[in-house]
Amino acid sequence: MLRLPTQISSSVLRTVSKTAPMPTALLAVALLLGSPAHALEVSGINYPPQVTVAGKPLGLNGAGIRYRFVVKVYTAGLYLQGKATTPEQVLSLPGPKRLHIAMLREINANDLGKLFTRGMEDNSSRADFSKSIAGTLRLAEMFAAKKKLTPGEHFSVEWLPGTGTQVYVNGLAQGEPIREPEFFAALMRIWLGPKPADDQLKDLLLGKEATAAPQGN
Repeated sequence: MLRLPTQISSSVLRTVSKTAPMPTALLAVALLLGSPAHALEVSGINYPPQVTVAGKPLGLNGAGIRYRFVVKVYTAGLYLQGKATTPEQVLSLPGPKRLHIAMLREINANDLGKLFTRGMEDNSSRADFSKSIAGTLRLAEMFAAKKKLTPGEHFSVEWLPGTGTQVYVNGLAQGEPIREPEFFAALMRIWLGPKPADDQLKDLLLGKEATAAPQGN
């Protein structure tokens, strides 16, 4: 369940965000509340309106729940330097990016890694996927070593310009960054591509109202 602070309605937030750039919109919301902007709560997980990655402030573009059929699996939040409503805009925006995922149920980490690999392959051309294979194998190894993810655990994927993709599990960096830019693009397409893990979550990460019923495979 997504909940905005009780002091402000979602319609007010949408109006502000449509008429002002993200930093201005956040400031306007804060002024309306009479206090700093509040976190967005997604099924009990708080997503702050702003985070800092590589010294740059990123705003919350959107957040939602990944369903597998009708079961809640995890929440996800996307942070960017600007507003993006399409996958192309997400990938083309300059600066660092972060996708943060928090688990809502226990899942075999090796199985999750396999699902991610399949999602990357299903949403990428053969040429693009071939350029991300080395990073995909690294990611699969990270999850295989973890064994399982339990409710309350979390991981993040950060794109750092000039450095690559850094994966964190429970706040700890997992090895060296994966340098190929094609890997980060393929990874984002798991959630934002033409065959996303969950259509409803895709809409929410892009800052839209969900139009599809909870689903996912």
